[in-house]
Amino acid sequence: MPDAFLYDFLLVNGGAEQLALTTVNAFPDLQLHTGFINTDVYEQNVAHTLTKQISHPALQAICMLSVFRRKTAYLSAFDTIIYSGSYAPVAVWNHRHGRNIYYCHTPPRFVYDLKRFYLKRVPVWQRPALLALINYVRPRFESALTQMDRVIANSQHVQQRLSDYLGIESSVIYPPVNTEKFKWQNTGDYYLSTARLEPYKRVDLIVKAFLEMPDKQLVVASGGTEQVRLKQIATNAANIHFTGWVSEQQLVDLVGQSIATLYLPVDEDFGISPVESMAAGKPVIGVAEGGLLETVIDGQTGILIDAVDQHKIIEAVNSFSAKHALSMRDACQQQAQQFNISRFIRQMKAMCFNW
Repeated sequence: MPDAFLYDFLLVNGGAEQLALTTVNAFPDLQLHTGFINTDVYEQNVAHTLTKQISHPALQAICMLSVFRRKTAYLSAFDTIIYSGSYAPVAVWNHRHGRNIYYCHTPPRFVYDLKRFYLKRVPVWQRPALLALINYVRPRFESALTQMDRVIANSQHVQQRLSDYLGIESSVIYPPVNTEKFKWQNTGDYYLSTARLEPYKRVDLIVKAFLEMPDKQLVVASGGTEQVRLKQIATNAANIHFTGWVSEQQLVDLVGQSIATLYLPVDEDFGISPVESMAAGKPVIGVAEGGLLETVIDGQTGILIDAVDQHKIIEAVNSFSAKHALSMRDACQQQAQQFNISRFIRQMKAMCFNW
């Protein structure tokens, strides 16, 4: 019998999407199934799809829960199924026989740990709708997880979230990072941010900090809902450059030629970008929160600031001259190998298929 990996949707080229693709490539009998594919980013044939692309986040949640619940009766023909994401797990109700395993990047953050963050950011008149969405998603997500034979968390931090919010025990397998792809190339003249331009990633604070350091160059290599606003903040700032989303090779080059990278999200689940940075021998200016506490060694492979504000960011950047960053190259590359692809595949094989 075949096996399957179910993931919400392939919309952006993020860590969760790469984990899904890496997993199915590692195990020949594993088929990738997803809600929809953004064909501007992925080839249509990389996965079996269930519906057409849906852009609005709220509609995504509602439609994906319905699609995975109602259009996956065919899963009864599969043996082992690995679920990942916030909506795909509800398909477990159509797979009553065989193994059901959930790989958790995080419980949906707008429902749990970032609920107040999102409620504060939406207009007052929209809050009832957001609360209704939360109350719709939460019981469906939680009931699906009760049907899993095993739950895997992508970090100790997410493992704790699962315990705190859902009372679920889990094992930890860190995501795979292509540490062979990211390599040190040279020391350029810029600092790099690759986090998606979303409010909880706090790229706005990085941009504002560099406005006060006109002698230092910042490259923002990503896109997202905050892109227009951030460009407006940086209007007429000759030292701040927005590339938008870039190709895989362009990203490799940008990381490999930077001085250091900045990554300051709110309580990040794991954070693949810092590991990619270290794989290229580039230290990370990060925040002492979430998954970065498990990947970045403060003072050896970067610096973790306690409070994210413009003053702290400026202070950290000023402490990272090109020479100081270069001195951390070997330590960074060594640390990154703790999260390579071969380790991930070995652990997934033991956890998902050898029992």
